[in-house]
Amino acid sequence: MKVLAVHPSALMYTKVFLRLEPLGLELVAGAARNAGHDVRIIDLQVETHDDYWALLEDFQPDVVCYSGSYLANVPEILDLCRATRYRIPTVVQVIGGHSVSFIARDVLELAEGTVNCILKGEGDATIGLLLDAVGKGEDILTVPGVVTLDGEGPPPVFVQSLDDIRPARDLLRHRKKYFIGTLDPAASIEFARGCPWDCTFCSAWTFYGRSYRTASPQVIADELEEIEEPGIFIVDDVAFVHEEHGMAIADEIRKRGIKKEYYLETRADVLLRNKEVFKVWSEIGLSYIFIGMEAVDEEGLKQFRKRVSLDKNFEALEYARSLGLIVAINIIADPSWDKERFETIRQWCLEIPEIVNLSVTTPYPGTEIWHKEARRLTTRDYRLFDIQHAVLPTKLPLPEFYEELVKTQQVLNTKHMGWQALKDTAGIAARLLRNGQTNFVKMLWKFNSVFNPALQLADHQRPARYLMPVQPDVVQNVDRKDLYVHGPGGRKTRALDDATEKFVDTTRMGEDA
Repeated sequence: MKVLAVHPSALMYTKVFLRLEPLGLELVAGAARNAGHDVRIIDLQVETHDDYWALLEDFQPDVVCYSGSYLANVPEILDLCRATRYRIPTVVQVIGGHSVSFIARDVLELAEGTVNCILKGEGDATIGLLLDAVGKGEDILTVPGVVTLDGEGPPPVFVQSLDDIRPARDLLRHRKKYFIGTLDPAASIEFARGCPWDCTFCSAWTFYGRSYRTASPQVIADELEEIEEPGIFIVDDVAFVHEEHGMAIADEIRKRGIKKEYYLETRADVLLRNKEVFKVWSEIGLSYIFIGMEAVDEEGLKQFRKRVSLDKNFEALEYARSLGLIVAINIIADPSWDKERFETIRQWCLEIPEIVNLSVTTPYPGTEIWHKEARRLTTRDYRLFDIQHAVLPTKLPLPEFYEELVKTQQVLNTKHMGWQALKDTAGIAARLLRNGQTNFVKMLWKFNSVFNPALQLADHQRPARYLMPVQPDVVQNVDRKDLYVHGPGGRKTRALDDATEKFVDTTRMGEDA
C-alpha cells in the first residue's frame, strides 16, 4: 500500500530557537517501509499545506498517518483529516504519537468519523501490523494499541529491540532546514528510550511505563556514520543515565573516528554521578547541554517532584562550565507568580552565564498535574497547550502575566540573541552562511515577532473549533498506574545495572512501579 506520513506545523517555541527533524515519524515510516509498503513523508514544519495537497494529489495514498506528539497540533491535524477525507473518500487515516495516546477517545469524537483509528504507544512497533490488517480487510481492533469509536484493541507493545528499526531519513525532503542553536544543520538520533523517573509535570514516564531501553553502541555508531549533518541532537529524555552505555558509545565513536557536534538533555544529578562520561563526550564533540532545573528554590523542586537540591543544581552547572560546555536550563513559570517573583527570576538568571528558557506550567494529559489541575483550566482550546500560554488561573491579571513573562524572556534572551549573539558567534555564523545555512542567523532576530504579550493574549480570543471535554472534579489522590500508556513492567523493563537502579530510586519520590 501507499502510505503518507505527516508531521504538523511548528509550534510557538520551535519557530525561534530550534527546528528538529521528525525522528519519531521517520521511525514509523521506516517500520512501514520494512513491512513492504511504499512510503512518503512530509513535514509541515518546513513545508506548506499547499505542498501537502500537491503531494496528496500526486501520490494518492491509501493510508495517511499523522504525528500527534504535541497537544497544540491536534486542531491542525483534525482539519487536515476532514479535508483529506473530502478529497480522497476511501483513504484510511491514522493518528499516532505521544499526546494523542493519552486522549485517543476525545480526538476520535472530535474527528466525527474522518479518522479511522488512533494508534496508541510506540507506533514503530505496530504500524506494520496495522497496515497489514488494513490491506487484508481484517479487523484493526486486533492490533495492539488501536483505538476506534467502536472499541479498543490489545494494550500497546514495545518494539522488540531499538536496534531493529532505523529511521527513514532519506524520505525527508528538506534535511538542511533542521537546527538547534549553532548546530545548523542538525540531525536527531536516539540512544535510549523512556525515563525511569516520575516528575509530576512530565508524561515521558507515564507513556513508557517507567521503562528505559537502550540501542547498542555499534548500531548507534553505524547510524552516526550514515548521517551527513555535522550537528547531532540526542533526543533521549535523560542522556547517559547508564554510565557504561554512554562510555561504550563514546568508545565506538572514537574507534571509528566519527566527527560530529552534539547537543543533549540530562538531569543535574545524572551529570554529577556520571562526570567521567560527560568529560569524555566533551572531548569527542559534545558542545551543548540542556538541564531541566525547573525551579530556583527548594519548594519549587518539591512541587515538581525533583529530588535534586539547589546546591546540586549549581554544582552541576559549575561542572558543565568546567568542561567548556554551553549550558541551557529551563525554569517553569507558575501562574501564581506575581511581579516581584518575575523580577527575582530575572535578576537570578542575569547573574549566571547560562542560557535560560522560561516555560509556563501546563497540565498535560498523562501527567499527575493534569489529573489534579484539569478542572481549573481557564481554556479548553488545544492550541494554547504549548507551554508558552497560561491555561490555569493566574495571580496577576492575564495581560499583566504575559507582559511579565515576555519581559522576563526578553531580558534573558537579550544575553544570547541579536547583535550580541552575532558578535559572540561571528565565526560560526560566517561559516554557516558560506555553507548556505541560514537557520541560526535568522533565529537571532525572530524573538520579538513571535513572543509578544499582545499576540499571546489575542490567542485566547480566537474562535476554537475543537475543545477539550469538560474535566471531572479534581482528583486528589491519583492512582499512578492509571496514567500509563504502556503499562509498567517493573525492573525488567529498565536497562540499568543495580547501582543505577538504586540511584534512580533515591532521586525520585513516589512508590516503585
